[in-house]
Amino acid sequence: MNQAIELNHGWVRTGIKKNLYLAIKRTFDVYIGLVGVIFLIPLILIVKIAYLISGDRGKVMFTQKRIGKNGQEFKFVKFRTMVPNADEVLFKLLEENEELRLEYEENKKLKNDPRITKIGKFLRKSSLDELPQMLNVFMGDMSLIGNRPYLPREKKDMGSYYKDIIKTKPGLTGYWQVEGRSNTTFKKRLQLEKYYSDHAGLRMDIKIFFKTFIVVLKKEGAE
Repeated sequence: MNQAIELNHGWVRTGIKKNLYLAIKRTFDVYIGLVGVIFLIPLILIVKIAYLISGDRGKVMFTQKRIGKNGQEFKFVKFRTMVPNADEVLFKLLEENEELRLEYEENKKLKNDPRITKIGKFLRKSSLDELPQMLNVFMGDMSLIGNRPYLPREKKDMGSYYKDIIKTKPGLTGYWQVEGRSNTTFKKRLQLEKYYSDHAGLRMDIKIFFKTFIVVLKKEGAE
């Protein structure tokens, strides 16, 4: 009887601790997201001018459906860093080039992606392409810290990792980004993100938050 009461109290404490963590996390997301959106407004104009000067008249912002917490899809937004018809170009590349197809199957990205524009390359290297996701953070679709927002078509490739990864909101940055970023395979990324989902907490988020600045400044794994 006493053991059952202690076990029940343990669950209650765990629940309170988790709810407090989520409340603190959401409050932080709202404030940081708002600041990010304010900085985003002039940056959109600068990026648009840069693209016009380079002769690219396509849209500055790129939106796409991504998988969120509990598998709910949402509209993901970031600066466009590729040619406007990037998906069509990708499918054609993979059909015509066996080596690129095998690389994409393993990593779900191309190391030297020919679709990336000159402006886009700078945005990626500086990680500025991710800043529009502050809109997603502010709206609650994403969090500042979390797993990568995966594409719906990647669900089948995630296998058994899927159910673990969608336990948390996708993040602007996360454990994968600070531990490996573009230098890891797709499978290794899934393993890192499962680890985050299993160990997510305030202390871990704080470590990831500050380590992100180091990774961005050193441009580690940015492509």
